[in-house]
Amino acid sequence: MHILLIEDDTLVGGGIRTGLEVAGYTVDWATTGEDARLAFQALASDAVVLDLGLPDEDGLMLLRDWRAAGNDVPVLVLTARDAVTDRVTGLTAGADDYLLKPFDLDELTARVQALLRRSGGRAGPVIHHGPITLDPNNRAVYRHDHEIELTRREFALLSKMLHARRGIVSVEQLKDSLYGLEAEIESNAINVHIHNVRRKLGHGLIRTVRGLGYRLGDADQIDGERDT
Repeated sequence: MHILLIEDDTLVGGGIRTGLEVAGYTVDWATTGEDARLAFQALASDAVVLDLGLPDEDGLMLLRDWRAAGNDVPVLVLTARDAVTDRVTGLTAGADDYLLKPFDLDELTARVQALLRRSGGRAGPVIHHGPITLDPNNRAVYRHDHEIELTRREFALLSKMLHARRGIVSVEQLKDSLYGLEAEIESNAINVHIHNVRRKLGHGLIRTVRGLGYRLGDADQIDGERDT
C-alpha cells in the first residue's frame, strides 16, 4: 500500500516515513505544496498524510483542490493548530482524520491503518478471502491457518489486491504501491511478484484481466492448482 507523506519538517518527516515503512507501507515524501501536487498526480496513493504548515502554501488548499476534483483518497491531517475551529475547518475541507502535533508514531500508524480499513469497507484490521488471511498488524499471511512467508513486496502486493476487493488493479497502481517513485524498476517486476504470490498462496488468488491489470479471484477457487 502506498502512502504519500507531505511534511516540510525533515526530522518529523523522516520519523514518519521510517515508521510507516517498518509497518510495511511504501512511502513517498514531499516537503512542499508544489512537490505534493506533482506527486499526487503521478502516483496512485492509497492514503495521504498531510501537514498543513507547508512553506509555499497552506495544506488546506491542497486538500480542498483534491476534493473539488472528486478525489476521495483518505487524508490524515497533521497540524499544530489545536483550536476546535481549526479541527472543524480541516474536517469540513475534506480531511478523514485529524492528528495534533506532537503525536505518537504508533498512533499515527494505527490511524493510517484505520483509514485504509474504512476506505476498503472493513471494520477490523484482519482481512479474510477464502482460505487466505492477512493480518497487517503482525505482518502475517496464512493459508488454511498455516503461516506463509512473503517478502515485503509480495506482502504489499497481496495487501493492495485484498483492499481492492474485486476491483481491477492496474500494473501502474501496483508499481506505485510496491515501489512509489523508486527508479529503475525491471519491466517484468510486477509479473514476478504476481507469479510468486500465486505460487505460495494459490494460482486462483489473483486473476489476470487482459489489457487492464489484475483482480482477486473467487474465494472458492483459490485452492486450485498452484503455480510451479
